Amino acid sequence: MSTLTHGQPDTAIRTRLLTTPLAATFAAEFTSLTSFFLLLSAMPMLAAAAGAGSSGAGLITGSLLLGTVAAEMAAAPALRRFGYRIVVAAGAVLLGAPALAMLVREPQAVMVGVSVLRGFGFGLCGVATGALTATLLPPDRRGEGLGLLGIVAGVPAIVALPAGVWLAGHHLAAAAAATAAVTGLLPLVAIRWLPDERHVPRPARTERAAGAGRLAGAGRMKGAVRLAGAVRLAGTVRLPLIFAAATIAAGVVDSFLPLAKGIPSSLSSAALLVQAIVATITRWQAGKLGDRHGHARLLIPALAVAAAGMVTMMLLGFPAAIFAGMVLFGAGFGVIESATFALLIEQLPEARASALWNLAYDAGYGAGPAMFGLICVRTGYPVAFALTGVLILVTVPAALRERSAERLA
Repeated sequence: MSTLTHGQPDTAIRTRLLTTPLAATFAAEFTSLTSFFLLLSAMPMLAAAAGAGSSGAGLITGSLLLGTVAAEMAAAPALRRFGYRIVVAAGAVLLGAPALAMLVREPQAVMVGVSVLRGFGFGLCGVATGALTATLLPPDRRGEGLGLLGIVAGVPAIVALPAGVWLAGHHLAAAAAATAAVTGLLPLVAIRWLPDERHVPRPARTERAAGAGRLAGAGRMKGAVRLAGAVRLAGTVRLPLIFAAATIAAGVVDSFLPLAKGIPSSLSSAALLVQAIVATITRWQAGKLGDRHGHARLLIPALAVAAAGMVTMMLLGFPAAIFAGMVLFGAGFGVIESATFALLIEQLPEARASALWNLAYDAGYGAGPAMFGLICVRTGYPVAFALTGVLILVTVPAALRERSAERLA
């Protein structure tokens, strides 16, 4: 096994990264996300077209988010009790089967119910696949492996989301629903290659707990145990707050850039596509860099770059500034995604870390547009975008403390 540590060159034989169970986990993640994104924007479009208006469309999205958050809160206990296979199977059924209801014209109440069920199924699949990925990865290549998971998760957002919108806009909603049902149920095929929870190798202790253990070996066991506990507790608060600040900004640009006055839809679509691609690539590369040098030291530069991208969006009248802002924000956001997840995995059991990370993502992504809508009425879009960048910078002190905690450990 590789003896790679932070700051040392990789001179040993590297541990194998991709295994059959990990490939099956990636397949379950890819297909479930494809199903989710196919109807993410298509269902609100259909609700609005059916006469529900913008309030009805918002209710559809809110119901989806409600189901997702509820599942993320329940997923960790469910994984402990039932194991990975059963939770992934339940998530796949709840995500795929309700989409079949969209094959016929249904009242809005049915669409809301479908959204709640699909959101719950998606939340179960997301937490389970994230936790299982972290469990299956070798510790010396965990960041790189989580980066690969980011690529698997990024492609459906880039491809399936616009595909669903296009199908709904061309009166092919039935095709979108059928495809979402099939892809949502496909994780059932991958279950046979997923390990049962009791067969998954688990590290005996986290990297930070190991550092505290070395202090204990020097005769300071009691203080070291308290120190390790304090580091873990503080990190479980700091890291979700850092990540949530970034996901607030992500929700803002995804929701409001297409609505900004004077920006053609083709320009906003292209800019958001660039942002998604850059975020996916940087998340992957940040994982490898964090494995070598430590994930916490990546946070402050990433926060600065992401904030700079949002501040650049003040220049909405210049297409070059919009693209530059999306490139900067995407780069910073991808690194923040990678670093916060890897650090949570170091400090918490995999299921709890995955649930907390996903919860921070959805909470921030949902809260961002709501807050932005209230602010931009008073300030206008450019200033509101800049204020969103300032919000990201507010978490820099938390990132500094996380860096200090990593050094101490």
